[in-house]
This record gives sequence, structure tokens and C-alpha cells, in this order.
Amino acid sequence: MKLIPTAIADVLLFESQCFADERGFFMETFRQSEFDKLFGEQGLKAPTFVQENMSRSVKHVLRGLHFQKRHPQGKLIRVVSGEIFDVAVDIRQGSATYGRWFGQILSAENRLQMYIPPGFAHGFLTLSDYADIIYKCADYYAPDDEHSIIWNDANLAIKWPLDKGAVPILSDKDGKAVRFEQGR
Repeated sequence: MKLIPTAIADVLLFESQCFADERGFFMETFRQSEFDKLFGEQGLKAPTFVQENMSRSVKHVLRGLHFQKRHPQGKLIRVVSGEIFDVAVDIRQGSATYGRWFGQILSAENRLQMYIPPGFAHGFLTLSDYADIIYKCADYYAPDDEHSIIWNDANLAIKWPLDKGAVPILSDKDGKAVRFEQGR
């Protein structure tokens, strides 16, 4: 497994080695000892994941920007079919990258995984007809602690790759999300 640093030091990309032939392919997507080693080389402690989720979204669905305050979740995101634009926003007050975002296309084709540490808001936009996403979490989902920042907050200025003229499909909850300054 290869670790790829990003513009925000604690947000990391991982590329798994893929063994392919005429029958298909095999790829190891997670090994705790390898994560321990790779995180350690960055001076970080590897997360311990306690929950795994899967979601499917159709084209133009935008989920997020979600976070938990009392139970912040680190997440390891990967796409098993389709393509998304995945975004992490640093909401850690006092951080050198506070208020900055990083976005990356994740797809079944590029096989990249993105690690988003606790203290970040997370969201994604589905770029393909549909996308299946699997993500591991380093803390449990706490519905009473879930918060959302509005996807198009002008201060964050996230460059979502929406098709020309397309309007993102939002849940009612995400449509009522607050601005960055209000949500911290």
C-alpha cells in the first residue's frame, strides 16, 4: 500500500497494489499493521476503526458536509463502483489549515482511498450514474451529535465539479445545513 500526502497534512490518500489478470483482480484494501506503519512514518497514530458503512447515491447527489462534535469520526473512504468527488473540510479550531478544504475524485477505476481524520467535516458529490461507497469509521455514528455545514458556503468556496446547469440533489437535512461560521 502506498500513502500519498495531500495539501492538508492529516488528510491522506492510499493506493492499494492491484493484482489483475484475465480473470479479474485482487486488491488488499486494509491491513491494520500496514496502516500503523504508514501513519507512523507520518508521525501520526493510525486510527482503530469500529464501524463500517456502505451507501449508494445516484448522479448529482451531494451528501454533507457532515461532522460530529462530541464524537468526531475519522473515516477511510473508498468507492467500489462509480465515481465521486470527496471533500474534507478542516474544522479544528487552532489548526494551521482551519477552514481549508481538500477534494479528490475517488472511483472504482482509480481505487484511491481517502482518510479524513477526526475534526473534519466530510461530504461528497456523485459524478457517475450511481456510486457505491464503503467507509470505515473510527468512532460510532451518534445521530444526536450529527451536524452539517451547507455545501455551498461562500467562505469555504468548495469547487464542486457539478455538470453545467446541474443542481445537486440534497437531503432535507443537508438543505437546512448552516454556514461554516455557525456550525463550528
